Amino acid sequence: MARDTSDLLHGTLDLLILKALAWEPMHGYGLSKWIEQRTRNELEIVDSALYKALHRLEDGKAIGAEWGVSDNNRRAKYYSITARGRHLLRAETATWKRYVAAVSHVLETA
Repeated sequence: MARDTSDLLHGTLDLLILKALAWEPMHGYGLSKWIEQRTRNELEIVDSALYKALHRLEDGKAIGAEWGVSDNNRRAKYYSITARGRHLLRAETATWKRYVAAVSHVLETA
């Protein structure tokens, strides 16, 4: 279910995580770097916020997780988006776009 616009900013990190995982499964560090790169280093994700969001999404069945081995040969938890997560991503993206359009309209008026 999509969030109320009053709760939209709280869910921004969730939305970015879901978008990243729609591309491919990733571990936490990979997610953080993906978001930083895609935002041209405008957003730096704090580990505690990232892992809270991952746990929240996992508890909500929007993502799943399994252990694997990272590129540097370390054990890492890899997250992947679920069907429920893809549905949530579509809904949250539509809500975000409406929110951006509304704020942009206000900012563009005199």
